[in-house]
Amino acid sequence: MKKIVLTSIVALAASSALMAAAVNTAGCKGCHGQNFEKKALGKSAIVKDMTHAEIATALKGYKVGKGGSMKGIMKGQVAKYSDAELEAFSKTLGK
Repeated sequence: MKKIVLTSIVALAASSALMAAAVNTAGCKGCHGQNFEKKALGKSAIVKDMTHAEIATALKGYKVGKGGSMKGIMKGQVAKYSDAELEAFSKTLGK
């Protein structure tokens, strides 16, 4: 039983890591900075100061066309990712 639980935990962690890795951060870092420390185009929130939940909500909102002044740009950036990939990616950023 212990092996099954441990194996399940490892598989879940690996799955989340793969989903997060699916998000190409090169485009993100171009506007938000290498450590997500900048306001993209001088307008966005500073991503490193956001919580994981705030990041996930923002990314999924952009995907459906919701959000602030950057939604037009961001929709194109996140449209190709599943909600699960965006959720996993958000856990690698912020607080």
